[in-house]
Amino acid sequence: MYKHILIPTDGSPTAEKAVESGLEFAREAGARVTLFTAVPEYEISEAQMLARRPIISIAEHDRRSGRRAREILAPAEERARALGVDFDVAFVQSNHPSDAIVAAARNRDCDAIFMASHGRSGLARLWHGSETEEVLTHSAIPTLVYR
Repeated sequence: MYKHILIPTDGSPTAEKAVESGLEFAREAGARVTLFTAVPEYEISEAQMLARRPIISIAEHDRRSGRRAREILAPAEERARALGVDFDVAFVQSNHPSDAIVAAARNRDCDAIFMASHGRSGLARLWHGSETEEVLTHSAIPTLVYR
């Protein structure tokens, strides 16, 4: 069975349900878990510069990113502790969450990914795309999708 499961989350209600199910699955399988999130990279747009809006430093962006990642991952950490699941946490800055998820699973030697599908359709799917579909397409390991 699976020994190390990556559970990515963006902190949304749908993702939190998947985290809960993924942790239950890991507990029953006796698997270790890596709870993971990706937060946006540092970017300055030309419009921001031209509008002379305040621009934060890279160091400040790093601090804010770390704080945001901890906020996203904290509920999952609490639940993993409550269930007695062996876990660690990780985050990266990436504007391409699906790539970050696949890379995290590979770099951490995970043998499965357990993630949510936000179930977008129509224009929302066209506009936002499907991170889950991208992970399914590019991951070399089993990916369980919670709907």
